[in-house]
Formats: sequence, structure tokens, C-alpha cells
Amino acid sequence: MRSVRAITLCLLTALALSGCMRRPAPAAMVRPHNDLDALAYGGPRAAAPPPVVRRDMRNRPSRTAVPVVYAAPPPPVVHDPAYRLDAGDRLRIVVYGQEGLTNTYLVDAGGSITMPLIGAVAARGRTPAELSAAIAARLRNGYIREPYVAAEVEAYRPFFILGEVAAPGQYPFVPNMTAESAVAIAGGFSPRAKRDRVTLTHTDARGTVRLVVPTTTLLSPGDTVLVNERWF
Repeated sequence: MRSVRAITLCLLTALALSGCMRRPAPAAMVRPHNDLDALAYGGPRAAAPPPVVRRDMRNRPSRTAVPVVYAAPPPPVVHDPAYRLDAGDRLRIVVYGQEGLTNTYLVDAGGSITMPLIGAVAARGRTPAELSAAIAARLRNGYIREPYVAAEVEAYRPFFILGEVAAPGQYPFVPNMTAESAVAIAGGFSPRAKRDRVTLTHTDARGTVRLVVPTTTLLSPGDTVLVNERWF
């Protein structure tokens, strides 16, 4: 009996041991975090990140841009180089290197300006460039060897507006002025004014002319605008 029990115990022990050998013990596996860890621990190399695809910015769909509107600065006042000077014009005369001669001069009633050293120089009927040349010629005659002179209109002679406006009188001329803007400067039309046309008196080297013109007509310095009374 003892031998039978011993044999049975040996068989049970063998069966238990055989079952333990078939079931492997669980092992903790740590996945390497990067290539260096994989090389150090002998594991598989980590998968490389997907390549970065650079897209052409020109082929990308553009979003609708919101337009930005910037207020344009007012254009500078451009004086007409062919403008003919007359009494009432105020000029800026620059003689380079000569502070005593550089100054602002007014064309007097006789149509001349008066400068140090050379005295009166005729300005009426001349352009600013022609006046510059005349001043340089006078200075070159015994005063300055090689004078360089520049002249520009600092303020035009005034214009006049009469008739059916709120405040008739004399006003400073502004470049690109029309008869309509002249009426606005004079306070606007009176209730009895004829609003579509005015009588314009203009004087130049060819003489004096008087015309009935629309209110959109451009004015010149020294012009006289007459706003007539309407009949009804």
C-alpha cells in the first residue's frame, strides 16, 4: 500500500510540474522611447515620425481678404509754371548762398518787385522762371559771379466776387478754383441769385474779356465773378 501511495504521489507531482512548465510566467516589457533606447536595450527601433510635407503657399486656397481703405493725403498744391505774374502776387525769391537777398516779395501796383542791391525788377507778364533769369542777370552784372536764383508763387493775387452772394468782396485765390467754389467762399448764393451761370471778367496780356460761363468754369487769379439776379 505504501508503494502504491508513493507511486500516486509521484504521478501527481509530475503532472503539477508539467503544467507549470507549459504556462510561462508573465514578463514586464518596456517599449523603447526612441532609437537610442532601442539600440541600448536591443529592442526594435521606434517608428519614424511621418515626414513633414511642405506645401507650396502659392497653391494653398487663399482666404477672402477684407479690404482696408486708407484715407489718401491731400495732393500738394502744384503751381502752374506758365503762370504770368501781376500786381498782388506774393513771391518767394531764393538766392542760394545769399541770405540778405532771399526773402518774400510782393509784386506792387506797378508790376515790379524791389530787391536789395539791384532795386526794382519788372515781374508783370513774366513767368516765375523768367523772373528768376532776370534777377540772376542783374546780380551777375557786378554783384555775384555765378548767382543761382529760384522764384515761386507763395500766394496768388486775390479774386473778386460781386452780385447776388452773401458776402461780396475780395478773397485769396486758391489753385483749381471754380466759379462755384468762389461763390461758396463768399457765403453762397442769395435767394435771388441766378445759380447756373455767372459773368466772368478776365484780364491777361491779350486784354480784358467778359464772358457768361457755367459755374464749373475754372478761375484765374485776379478774375472778377459777377453773380446775376434771376428774373423769376
